[in-house]
Amino acid sequence: MLALLREGELSVEGLLPYGSNYTFLAQIRRHDQVVLCVYKPIRGERPLWDFPENTLAFREVAAFAVSEALGWNFVPPTVYREKGPHGPGSAQYFIQQADPEFHYFNIPDDDKPELRRVALFDILINNADRKGGHLLKDEAGKLWLIDHGIGFHAQNKLRTVIWDFASEPIPDDLLKDTADFRQRLECDEDLKTALNGLLDPLEIAALRRRVDKVLAARRFPASNSGRAYPWPPV
Repeated sequence: MLALLREGELSVEGLLPYGSNYTFLAQIRRHDQVVLCVYKPIRGERPLWDFPENTLAFREVAAFAVSEALGWNFVPPTVYREKGPHGPGSAQYFIQQADPEFHYFNIPDDDKPELRRVALFDILINNADRKGGHLLKDEAGKLWLIDHGIGFHAQNKLRTVIWDFASEPIPDDLLKDTADFRQRLECDEDLKTALNGLLDPLEIAALRRRVDKVLAARRFPASNSGRAYPWPPV
């Protein structure tokens, strides 16, 4: 899938509505393989006062890399493409079978325990924009997370609608995954190379500090700021 997303011929199907940046639904073809993807060209990124320009596509890919390294596998396959109809940018596998009615604010009780993993992921990547609609559920019942272009800042920028577990202990299995990830940040050369090509060194150092803080506290942080929630929430 990653090779297909990275090397296939990309053609734009149309502009996806409601996004703050230019985001396109695209088709990628390679030999007899064809998939849909979400294509976010760097040229379509709206400048932000608190994030470096032309970096959101790289952060999308970094979120995928961290999700895979944690073993949580809930960010769709995402790559950085050097070439595209509107220039370089990120390409993410499109979850075509997602339930259009599903989002955080109507999540069934059976799915709520999985939100602990989502909340912890957002803490680790310092997600500044976890809206309710950034959670998807496919027809097989698998949870997916999308839209991670505003993350990994060196300063604390956590803004999320998921504060259900504030101050609660983090489950042991999630702490183990986090500890294993911390080890990989030091020893996994492929992961180190990937993150070094996507993030600023100060942002990678801040990622390590956030992981260490989680492992030391062993609890979800409390929300103590009015800026802890994204807008709009969905």
